[in-house]
This record gives sequence, C-alpha cells and structure tokens, in this order.
Amino acid sequence: MRKEKKDTRWMVSVALMAAIIVVLANTPLGMIQLPIIKATTVHIPVIIGAILFGPMAGAVLGGVFGICSLVSNTMAPTLLSFAFSPFMSTTGFAGVAKAVWISVGCRILIGVAAGWLWILLQKLKLNQLIALPITGFVGSMVNTVTVMGSIYFLFAQQYAQAKEVAVSAVWGLIMATVTASGIPEAVAAAILVTALGKILIAAVQRSR
Repeated sequence: MRKEKKDTRWMVSVALMAAIIVVLANTPLGMIQLPIIKATTVHIPVIIGAILFGPMAGAVLGGVFGICSLVSNTMAPTLLSFAFSPFMSTTGFAGVAKAVWISVGCRILIGVAAGWLWILLQKLKLNQLIALPITGFVGSMVNTVTVMGSIYFLFAQQYAQAKEVAVSAVWGLIMATVTASGIPEAVAAAILVTALGKILIAAVQRSR
C-alpha cells in the first residue's frame, strides 16, 4: 500500500511538472530577457524535476519538453525547424530520425544528466547551495551542447544553407551560439534552480 501511494504521488508530481513545461513552452513565460538575448526557461522544470524525483522523472519531463519543441517547430516553422521537426525534413527518413533525436532525444538527456549528477553530488555530501547551481548550470549546458553539437554533426550542410554561409563557417556559428546564448542560459538556470530548488526540496521532504 505504501509503495502504491508513493508511486501515485510520483506520477502526480511529474504530471504537474510536465504541465508547467507545457505552459512555459507555449507562453512568453518560457523566455526571460537578458541584456543581449532572450534565454529559454523551459528546461528549468526538467532539471528541478530530475532533482526532486530522480533521473527517470527527468527523462519523462525532458521528453515532454522535446515534444513541445517538435510541435512548436511544426506548427510555427522557423529557419531552423528542419532540425527540430520530422515533418520539415528534406532528407527523407534519415532527416526524420535526426530531427526527432535533436528535438526529443537531446532534451531527454537534460533530465537524465541532471538527475544522476544530483545523486552524485548528494553522495559527495555537497551543500545544496553548491550542488543546486552546479546541477542547474550543467543541465542547461547539456541542452545547448547536445542540441547545437547534433545540428553541427547531423545538419551542417542544411544549417549552412539556411544561414547562407559556407559549410566551413558552421562550426564558428555553432560556437558563437553556445557562447552568446548557451552560457547566459546556463547562468540563469543555475540561479533559478538554486532559488526554486531549495524551496521545493524542503516542501517535498516535509510531505514525505
């Protein structure tokens, strides 16, 4: 009975986090204005969910994030939607598989990486004020590095055509995106995960 109650609580908690992801992904709340760029916040619930409920929850929430990204890039295509929506593929089944990997697979990795990193840091007995920002920063960078890295390795030719540059210039553009967008997003994630995580961890512990 106790195990069933725990499993039900886990499912309800993950469902609530998933609902937050859907809201963020479909409203302006999913972006925060930084001095130079707009940083996404949709991966924040993925990281926090992985911390609170484990790597499996992180994987589920990352999958929800990925599906939202896939749907968004299908319903409102942008210049780079070919890399995120299988329905925008111009290279057949291979392109479909690559797009699903980038939009969904890479986002699942956010939750898995954040969840296992948190477990490791807890075993090392790191203070929450150290472990939370590390997990937030790394989880965010996993998103940026895996997505942009996959675009480089899987869609370099198409990316070059979309940006109207030579293929040789793609690496520089990828690194510029990681530096200009990925790092500020990771810093924002570290701050938000620390602020929200400490409160939510205490709330979850009290409810057990």
